[in-house]
Parts: sequence; structure tokens; C-alpha cells
Amino acid sequence: MPVVSASVTAGRPEPGRLASSGADQPETADERAEQLAERVLPARAPKRRMLVIVNPYATTVSDRLKNLVVYALQSRYAVEAVETEARQHATQICREAASEGYDVVVAFGGDGTVNEVANGLTGSATPLTCLPGGSTNVYCRLLGIPNDVVDATEHLLRVADDFRPRSVDTGVVNGRRFVFASGIGLDADVVERVDSHPRLKTRLREYYFTWAALSSFHRRYLRRPPAFAVEVDGRRVDGVSLVVQNSDPFTYFGRHPIRLADSAALDNGTLSLVVLRRASLIGLPSLVARILSPSASAPAGHRAVEARSQVEAFRVVATAGQPLPLEVDGDFAGEVDEADYRVAPRSLVVVS
Repeated sequence: MPVVSASVTAGRPEPGRLASSGADQPETADERAEQLAERVLPARAPKRRMLVIVNPYATTVSDRLKNLVVYALQSRYAVEAVETEARQHATQICREAASEGYDVVVAFGGDGTVNEVANGLTGSATPLTCLPGGSTNVYCRLLGIPNDVVDATEHLLRVADDFRPRSVDTGVVNGRRFVFASGIGLDADVVERVDSHPRLKTRLREYYFTWAALSSFHRRYLRRPPAFAVEVDGRRVDGVSLVVQNSDPFTYFGRHPIRLADSAALDNGTLSLVVLRRASLIGLPSLVARILSPSASAPAGHRAVEARSQVEAFRVVATAGQPLPLEVDGDFAGEVDEADYRVAPRSLVVVS
């Protein structure tokens, strides 16, 4: 496995501390990271062992920036950095890391990388933390980690002095863990479509997601949507799209949080779900307004939506002869005929 390397000359601030950056601020993330790397020196105290899992295809981070970030982290941690080589590689690495005495594992990439790392660490005592490297980085924000990679690096340097692991819930669908959300239907179709055009995803960011959602809604969900039945709390709810949340918010549009479900939280031992019962042009404007407007009520109150909160387990079954597109943590997970969801309380240790 290739190891991430860095070659930057350190500056001379007080050991283990960050020096003042001065009045002249660099303009790019690479320049800011280089200044950070130059301002840090190894701490005298014993270092915690840190494994950094780097996604080399992360959409918003250059190779040079990755190397500078790893170099800066070496001032406070005994760092080993490994690049992933294929899907699920991070999960395999983290299963091994959980038994090898690492103090923390860093998912350096987007939410898909975080998901793979979490699937490898769940059930162990090894904490997960993350550095933003994708287009949205939902889990970083949920943990209170800055969405700017240089600011997030400085945050992790400070965490070395105030190391407080805590346990949070994960969701499970058909045996695969998710840390913040999963979706069936429109959400999964959007993820698949966006990920098939990575350049547009990087360039247009949340606007490309919006275009893909509206396009998929008109092309598929107004004509022949992949219908399903949700069996929850002894009831059946028919629908065409489903979002399951282990946390709030569901995602972000730029800096604006998108809130769909009520009562979702990382540590309440339950899941929240929102079912779009039917797709229609008449109800679309009011539904979009509820989703995007910070002053509007939650989509759960819309006439085409049914919501459930504080659910521990439920089942989804296809009813129209079409397989159901599935996503977990913003990563397309294929098509299924059935999906069994449950919550796994306090199953993942995190540091933030």
C-alpha cells in the first residue's frame, strides 16, 4: 500500500504549538497548508498513534495539500498514512487497524471514505475522526470539525491535548453501516447520476445535485417511479422515495443545512425516516420550499410526505416489479428488492 509522503521544512515556533500566521494571509488552501506545516514542530510529549486513510480521488484536495496536511499532523501524532486503492479498501484497512493499537483513525476524503472507515471500525474501541476532502463533508460538520481542510487540520492538532472519545449510533441497512443517512429512490438516483460525472460534481457542487434531482424527478418519478412499501411500527406506508436519518441535518446546500426529519440525532438510539408517498408537479414547489427555506416548517408536514421518528427497525419491499436504488452516506450502493434497516446504538467511537 502506498504511503503518503511529505517534504516541507518546519519553522521554529514553540514545540508542539502553532505560531502566529502574521498579517499576510495566503490565498489558496495549498499555501495555507504550507504555512501551517512550516509553523509546527514535534511535541515533546509522547505521541498518539494516528492512521490517516487518504482517498487519492477526493474531489477538493490536491496531492500537495494532502502531503502538507499529513506533515503538519506529524507534529502532534505518530502518523502513518495510507492511500485507498479501490472501493471498500478503507474498510479492510480499518479492520486490521482496530486490532493494532492505533489511538485514532482519520478518514481523509469525502463522506464515502468516512462510511468505509466507519464500517471497519464499528464495534471496536478505536476512534474515528475525519478531515474534509469531498464536496459536502456532512459527517465532518456533524462532529463539529471545520469544513475547510486547513482549519480542520489545526482542529485535530488541538484535539491532541484534549482527547475525548465518545460513542455514537450507526444505522444499518442490509448489513452495511451508515453514519448519517441512507436513501431509497430519488436520493439514490441522484447520487448515482452525480458520481458518474465527477468533473461536474467538483465544478458545480450543490448546484449539480439540484439539477440532477429535478431532472430525475421529471424523467422518472413523474412517470414510473420505483414504488415500495415501508413496514414500520406495525403499519404499511407506500411511497416512491425514502430518506433515513441517523443525524440532523440530512445534508447541506452550501453552508445551509437541509433538515428533513424531526428528532434525528447521532446518539438517541433511534432512526428517523421520511417517505415521499407520491410524486406530482402540483406539490413539488411547496415541497422544495420546505426543504430549502430556513423559515419554513419541516417537509414532514407536507401532504405528500409521511414521517416517522424514534424508530429502531423497519423493512422496505419493492412493490412495482422494479429494484430499488439504494444509497448510504452519499454513496450509491446498488439496487435491491428489499432493505432491512435498524439502528446500532453507541456502536462507533469518534473523536472531534
